[in-house]
Amino acid sequence: METKQLIKERSKFQAANKKTKNRILISGTLIALSLIISPYLFTLYDLFPDDIVWESPFGTYTSTYYESVNVAAWTLFGKLIPLYFLLLWFFTCKHWWYHAILVPICLYTWQIYGILNDDIVFPDVNDIYVLAPLVLIMAIFSYTIRTKIFDKIHGIDLSELSRVNWKGELQSYKSIDDEDEDEEPMYMSRE
Repeated sequence: METKQLIKERSKFQAANKKTKNRILISGTLIALSLIISPYLFTLYDLFPDDIVWESPFGTYTSTYYESVNVAAWTLFGKLIPLYFLLLWFFTCKHWWYHAILVPICLYTWQIYGILNDDIVFPDVNDIYVLAPLVLIMAIFSYTIRTKIFDKIHGIDLSELSRVNWKGELQSYKSIDDEDEDEEPMYMSRE
């Protein structure tokens, strides 16, 4: 009787395992196909006219800075395709630092915004002022995650860092009320 139950549980496990393998195969195939078609996506700019004004079913677009809708589309797709790759990388990355990929994603998003607002003459000039706070936040976030991971892996006790002041000197945990105050530092020195 127990063997029948074990066989039944094993078959359920194998069916669930097969479904998981099928999902992985399908998602991997879709990712591979999306990478394969990326050069064709870039050439979609050829579908746009080489005129200043483009009348489309969605409205009228006037290219003032680029003086050609085709050139504006070429520039736009030149930013969209790397953004597409970065988004794909961000959503499929399994490493601890994948949040750092958000920095170039935001950079390309800001550049696309500049391209769509034809009134910005040089879209790449002021990127540093917009992206500097983002880069700082992402660096702090990634470094914090990295520190916590290395703490877990190597067994480092990070609570000791709270005892170090800005000058690099160790602070003792003793309170002022302690009778036996020791003036010696907690480390060996050459004095």
